[in-house]
Amino acid sequence: MGRSKIKYPTTPATRFLKKHRIEYTSHLYDYELSEGSSVAQAAANALGIEQHEMVKTIVLVDHLERPLIVLMHGDCTINTGELARQLSCKKITPCRPEQAQRISGYQVGGTSPFGTRKEMPVYMEQTILDLEYIYINAGKRGYLIKMTPQDVVDALHVNMVQVAVFRDS
Repeated sequence: MGRSKIKYPTTPATRFLKKHRIEYTSHLYDYELSEGSSVAQAAANALGIEQHEMVKTIVLVDHLERPLIVLMHGDCTINTGELARQLSCKKITPCRPEQAQRISGYQVGGTSPFGTRKEMPVYMEQTILDLEYIYINAGKRGYLIKMTPQDVVDALHVNMVQVAVFRDS
C-alpha cells in the first residue's frame, strides 16, 4: 500500500521560488483566526513552533503612497516611526486590507513577499537573520513554507532594518 501524497497549492510565491531554485519545505494548517489571536499566533500554534519563528509579511505605504513590504517576527510589531526615520520618509502606515490585496495580489492572511503582483522594496527585521529557519506565508491562507532567512535575503534583495517592538505572547 502506498502513502497518500499531500497536494500542496501552487501559488505565485511557489512559482517564484521554483523559478529561482530556492529550497523550501511546505506546511499546511487549518487557517482559523480566533478572537484575540493573531494569524501568526494561530499558525505557530497549529504547527507547534515558536511564534518568533513565524515571519509576517506586512504591506505598508509611505507618505507618498508608495508601497513597501516589511518582514517581521510573528511575536513583534513594527515601530513605524522608526521605520520612517530609517527610510528617510515623513510617515509610514499600514495599507488598508483591500489596498494590500490589490498591490500584492494576495488575500490578507495569505500574503507572501514572493511573486507579488507589484514589485515593492522589501525590508526585513535584522534579528530574523539570527534564526536557523523561518516559516513564512506561501501565498495562501493556511499554507506556510520553511526556509532559511538568508534564502529570503538572496531571493528578494532585502534591506535590513531594526524596527521590531517585542510584545508579550
